[in-house]
Amino acid sequence: MKKQESYGKFDFVGKSLFFGGISALLVVLSLVYLSVKGISWGIDFLGGTEVQVKFESTVKIDELRSLVDKQGLVNPGLQSFGDDKEYIIRFQLPVKGTEKEINQVSRANIERLKGALTKEFAAQKPEFRRVDSVGPQVGAELKKNGFLSVFYCLLIILIYIGLRFDYKYSPGAVVCLAHDAVITLALFVLVGKEVNIPILAAILTLIGYSLNDTIVVFDRIRETEGLYADRGIKFIINKAINEMLQRTIITSGTTLTCATALWLLTDGVVADIAFALVIGIIFGTYSSIYVAAPFVILFDRGTNKALAQAHSA
Repeated sequence: MKKQESYGKFDFVGKSLFFGGISALLVVLSLVYLSVKGISWGIDFLGGTEVQVKFESTVKIDELRSLVDKQGLVNPGLQSFGDDKEYIIRFQLPVKGTEKEINQVSRANIERLKGALTKEFAAQKPEFRRVDSVGPQVGAELKKNGFLSVFYCLLIILIYIGLRFDYKYSPGAVVCLAHDAVITLALFVLVGKEVNIPILAAILTLIGYSLNDTIVVFDRIRETEGLYADRGIKFIINKAINEMLQRTIITSGTTLTCATALWLLTDGVVADIAFALVIGIIFGTYSSIYVAAPFVILFDRGTNKALAQAHSA
């Protein structure tokens, strides 16, 4: 007797067209926004200098900004660590001149800034904790290598999924990961944050996290396919997702709780990384169900259609 059990409580596949349309719209809007607004690159990619200074007593950010603006720096910016005692001062390198001339100007800017801070805020006793500089050529190279790392990551994942499962699973996994990365990057830029090497590392991390969730769903789909091959691909995918739903909610929920705590309770680069992870976990969990799995259906239909045409030819 054939098994007639239900696929589960929720009809995920039945709503895949609706949510797939929302996902496609979000990706298009994200790409349009990024192309129009542009990405706010950090000094890691643009080239420039960061000076981290800590004061013994409070220094208002407006007072510090007023002093920094008088130093003739290129595109200066400030970031506080939340207690008005520690700041990162960023400014770009001059764009004209030889490498030697740019380095000389950069060193002069750093010394002028440190001297002005020491004189103006002598009572607050500034302590210069870190001074980092990145040349424009190095920054451009880091930017190129950063994008290449994401591209190679997706390419290797495409090959791995094809070998580990089946070629029909690969496109859905890669589209799912690209969906998560693009939307996360757009939201990150939308809230006015800079994209630097730590944020790129966060995006690669969420790609890995999203892939893990997708792999678990794909593995259950493959197991279910062997047991219910006569019930059709929609039934198989619905049953697999429903069976893994509790595991997905618990895993994503605990990870999201940790990332949210880091985002709310920390500051600086750690908070930025945590913010990117919070966005990535939410969309990564969603896309494993409503982006990756429906792509399996599309490719299964395409494969069956191609086989039917081949047999009729």
